[in-house]
Amino acid sequence: MCLADMNSPTEDAAKIAGPAPGGVGLLIIDMINDLDFSGAGPLISACQAIADRIVNLRAEADRLGVPSIYVNDNFGHWRSERSAIIEYVTRPGAPGRDIARRLAPRKEDFFVIKPRFSGFYASNLQVLLPQLGVDRLILTGVATDICVLFTAADAYMREYGLWTPQDLVASDDPQRATWALEMMRNSMGARTEATCDLTLEDWIANPRTRSAS
Repeated sequence: MCLADMNSPTEDAAKIAGPAPGGVGLLIIDMINDLDFSGAGPLISACQAIADRIVNLRAEADRLGVPSIYVNDNFGHWRSERSAIIEYVTRPGAPGRDIARRLAPRKEDFFVIKPRFSGFYASNLQVLLPQLGVDRLILTGVATDICVLFTAADAYMREYGLWTPQDLVASDDPQRATWALEMMRNSMGARTEATCDLTLEDWIANPRTRSAS
């Protein structure tokens, strides 16, 4: 069983005034992470490179009324919930501690716990998004070629519009990251422009616009 934090998605969604602008929701995937595994060095560096940019996009989302939704691994802790996960990944000595602190979810953010790669699999995400009026997703986080890709595939099959900004996702293997972005763009109709080339405000204003590739 996958647990959502605190209230049910329906109860939390009721606190949102009206549907999400342009039907857009911001997903932050697996950035609340201890990054404590062998060979994590390249992924830690990649996460450090995108963390502040995700924070900046989250602030822009706040300004425009776009909901921020954390979609996060449970690290095999099946009785876990939001506060316990944050405490676990920010424990002393955890390699991802500073990144997790920088990106820590706020009270107004949604937090969905997932047990596997895709944010949709056995989670409350597929219940929460319709409650928020979301039918277009911005995918950010890690890893581009694993959890971001699997989430994108499941979102595409559910007919969500997708934007995966290439400067807001990270992987420990740049070649695999490039392949994954190409897959999302060519097979799922996702936009993959960096945030310096496509703004959140512009994407909101152009609903259902898909990649021309």
